[in-house]
Amino acid sequence: LGPLASVRKPVSQPVIAAVRFMQVELLLHVRLIPQEIESAMRNAGIHADSLLEVRRMYNAVGIDVSKGKSMVAILRPYGELIEAPFEVKHTSSGVQSLIQTIQSIDGESRIVMEHTGRYYEPLFCQLTQAGLFVTAVNPKLIKDFGTNSLRKVKSDKADAIKIAKYALDSWSDLKQYSVMDKIRKQLKTMNRQLDFYMKHKTSMKNNFIGLLDQTFPGVNNYFRSPAREDGSQKWVDFATTYWHVDCVRNMSRSAFINHYQNWCKRKEYNFRQSKAEEIYETAKELVPVLPKDNVTKFIVKQATRQLADASETVAQLKAKMNEAASKLPEYPVVMAMYGVGSSLGPQLMAEIGDVSRFTHKGALTAFAGVDPGVNESGSYEQKSVHVSKRGSAQLRKTLFQVMDCLIKNMPHDDPVYRFMDKKRTEGKPYYVYMTAGANKFLRIYYGRVKEYLLSLQ
Repeated sequence: LGPLASVRKPVSQPVIAAVRFMQVELLLHVRLIPQEIESAMRNAGIHADSLLEVRRMYNAVGIDVSKGKSMVAILRPYGELIEAPFEVKHTSSGVQSLIQTIQSIDGESRIVMEHTGRYYEPLFCQLTQAGLFVTAVNPKLIKDFGTNSLRKVKSDKADAIKIAKYALDSWSDLKQYSVMDKIRKQLKTMNRQLDFYMKHKTSMKNNFIGLLDQTFPGVNNYFRSPAREDGSQKWVDFATTYWHVDCVRNMSRSAFINHYQNWCKRKEYNFRQSKAEEIYETAKELVPVLPKDNVTKFIVKQATRQLADASETVAQLKAKMNEAASKLPEYPVVMAMYGVGSSLGPQLMAEIGDVSRFTHKGALTAFAGVDPGVNESGSYEQKSVHVSKRGSAQLRKTLFQVMDCLIKNMPHDDPVYRFMDKKRTEGKPYYVYMTAGANKFLRIYYGRVKEYLLSLQ
């Protein structure tokens, strides 16, 4: 019974206060059946009602979330079931009934649910707004939590009880999960949409190039101009007009040069006669697979339209993200960091969120999954361990893009680049020094942003 075992006189309220002060270690971490506890308490001169009164102060609410509904179980220490698992619909009346049920139970209640995609958010927001203690934990923590059973049971009721048991076991470690403000939530949602449309754009681009290899091979390599603010690219616009090799070589040299010059003027692209001559000479030697007819034109035009729409959507999302991120207090500090621009800066702020929710810089690197692992036992200690990769994959992707920018531009006055260059000089593999650079970048990010936010306060 730990500290209480040394008590040799009857006490009541002092015992309750002591147990509270010790983070309820007696209730949550001692694995004794009630009869043994009562016997030990009698020997120590403690009345059993004292422990029972303390035990009734703590209610663990486990919620197994699914789409449109959730399963709820409410437990107290030693497996005392306050409410048998019951179903709650994600409606205003359903959630309000759950809030009233929890508030009607005597003692302190803590609600635990899994951080499952978007399903948990409606329930989480309403419970938080009602002033209840709510935390959302990584589903892997619940999965790895012991079930103390050889049977493999998978049901919503069993999962809700398991989450409630996890809440009891981790009571003193649970933290109130903060509600994300409107701007940060919109920014993160736009970033996830950007990631989706970027993949869609890449797929459309590869499909378009595959079609052009059958009508105008190599046309995607004629121009290296960067994409415009609206997402359009010169080679895509060129292939839209000259979608087949016969569109070029069926004209005379002078006719094509004149036509191409007018096209550049109309589309506001730079014109070079040498480039026009190079395109014409190359087109004469190409061998298309598909004929120049209405069917082929329809196929190519459809692919062009899909790629143009995806590119325009990506450009609009980036502009909106930068506009939303500029309203956040840390925007000037983040944008001043090398390798961060109007595209990657908002993505970083979207995935990291409010820095103040991280207690220290190690928590931020762990959230990103770029923290070094530990593998030791007895006298054995592994020198090089893989990073955890347990955090946000989107944040790691953005960090690697920032590191890639640093590697390509080589800013020798930047501490992150100097650190990566040092590791690279030591012969470290690519992913090792890139991950180490991402770790250092995050620690600098945490320090600068946290200091700036404190200065504002």
